[in-house]
Amino acid sequence: MKTKIADLEFEPLIRAKAIEERIKEIGSQLNADYKHCVPVFVGVLNGSFLFIADLIKQMDIPCEITFTKLSSYYGGTKSSLKIRDDIDFSVDIKGREVLIIEDIVDTGNTAHYLIEKLKTMQPASIKLCSLLLKPKALLKKIDELKYVGFEIENEFVVGYGLDYKEMGRNLKDIYKRVK
Repeated sequence: MKTKIADLEFEPLIRAKAIEERIKEIGSQLNADYKHCVPVFVGVLNGSFLFIADLIKQMDIPCEITFTKLSSYYGGTKSSLKIRDDIDFSVDIKGREVLIIEDIVDTGNTAHYLIEKLKTMQPASIKLCSLLLKPKALLKKIDELKYVGFEIENEFVVGYGLDYKEMGRNLKDIYKRVK
């Protein structure tokens, strides 16, 4: 079923049930991989808020959660390649295991920016978990990307936290733009 958000039309790409199942799988892997420590999960706002909320519900291990706010889209359908850094977090990550939680990695510029920023804070390790990955859109290799929910084509998507002009975040499914 198609839906209209602002001036664009979208059709379903990934259904809520598939998202839920994949998050359970990622959660199980994170519980196993981080059972030896208390990791710091860094959610990247605004888009990751639903993903991180559902992912955290799967955690059986103790963990700490903080947020940062980065953007490169500014309401459009293509990355501007310029990173806007709106929120700095105050958690001390020196010597800690850090897991960045992103909604989507497309060009990789935002992820690269955040990883480099966090490295200056001397964590024990940095890994990246993204619900969506657009492999064909990547401009930079990201070695820290260890957990991916779904690989998708280089299409503009909304829903489950992702937006177009700040709308569509509330959709339970992920939709792709109708060409």
